[in-house]
Parts: sequence; structure tokens; C-alpha cells
Amino acid sequence: METEKNPAADFPHLHHVKAIGQHADLLAAVRAAIAPHAPDLPDMAFSCRPSSQGQYQAVTVSLEINSHEHLLAVYSSVKGIDGVILCL
Repeated sequence: METEKNPAADFPHLHHVKAIGQHADLLAAVRAAIAPHAPDLPDMAFSCRPSSQGQYQAVTVSLEINSHEHLLAVYSSVKGIDGVILCL
């Protein structure tokens, strides 16, 4: 018999959000989008790297997520950035 999982028990936890896209400064755009949801993130919480052919950038941010609603709000903000084609 399967036991029902309590999603509230999964929070808080460290989560990694990755944005991939074409933007003049994707790192700065992701920082600005994340700031309302996690205002005190240090610089080391963010990483940025270009794609193998240099057409895209991938920005990863590691942050503590406190609830399912918090996670959805973060993803919604990052997906709203012009030029973001994928958010994982």
C-alpha cells in the first residue's frame, strides 16, 4: 500500500533554477527577477555559462524554497524574462 506524500514536508529545501536563453545580460535579468523572492542571495548563488556555440547563456541560481507557492512564483518571474526560452 502506498502512503500519501505530504508536499508541505518537502519544504524548505535548496532548489536550483536554470534559465536558458538569449539576452544581452541574462545573469542581471535573472538576478532582478529573483530578488523579490530571495532578496539576500550572495553572488555565489548564481552561475552563468555560454552554450557550446555561444548562441545562448545558461544561468543557474541556487536558493532556498519555502513552499510550493514560492517555487511557482520564482519560476513565473524567471519565465517572464524576455529572451528566456527554457526554465528548468
